[in-house]
Amino acid sequence: MNFKYIMVRVDDRVGWLEYNFPPINAFNWDMLREVPAALQALLDNPQVRVVVFGSAIEKYFSVGADLKLFDGIGSKGMAEWVSICHGLVSKMRCSRKPLLAAIHGTAAGGGLEMVLHCDIRFAAVDARLGQPEINIGFIPPVGTTQALARLLGRSRAIRYLYEGTMVSAAEALSMGLVDILYPPEQLREKVKHYADELAQKPAEALAAIRRTITEGGAISFEEGLKIEYDSAVKLADTTDFSEGIRAFLDKRKPQWK
Repeated sequence: MNFKYIMVRVDDRVGWLEYNFPPINAFNWDMLREVPAALQALLDNPQVRVVVFGSAIEKYFSVGADLKLFDGIGSKGMAEWVSICHGLVSKMRCSRKPLLAAIHGTAAGGGLEMVLHCDIRFAAVDARLGQPEINIGFIPPVGTTQALARLLGRSRAIRYLYEGTMVSAAEALSMGLVDILYPPEQLREKVKHYADELAQKPAEALAAIRRTITEGGAISFEEGLKIEYDSAVKLADTTDFSEGIRAFLDKRKPQWK
């Protein structure tokens, strides 16, 4: 798993996908294409139970796209750019493994947009987050309009994108843009600890939780119930479910496969 702009590593059963394009993680075409490839490599790795998105650059999570690339890009070029972005979004939404984000420093534009599709976003208390696309006459195109409407609610999402300003980590937490804050020097350790705990849980049940909520939250309640029904019925035939029941009855710790 060697990439030029993405650092990929596996620590125990946790896979780390970190932006790594000094000095500020500004996306070019190759970096954009590497993210879904790196994610797929981690999703395909049977040793990996949880994936964490982060940055290997000290003061920057990402500043988004290198805007020089958009000078004269036109609709044809933008269609290709957005198609790659939407392909990544689909891959993230369909992931059977938990996806976490560890956000520090400056986080703006597309690099931040990608992790809006993670399950839980951890951030350093001094991080700054924003979607400034309005200031160049554009919109955030990494499935962001849809993710923000669901994360923040319609009015708050519209206001956030209308204003196009950077917000503090504390404000991002109050908005629902991130979920948990830690001191910057503790962020990686805390996220690793959480990911390690998730990696010890039954993988098929985690996948079912992720699917029922991710897919169910975008359709009608009745359609969501159907997904829940199917998932519960399928889990009943799994080895982990049988082990979980027996372990509970035997008053012992379960041994997940």
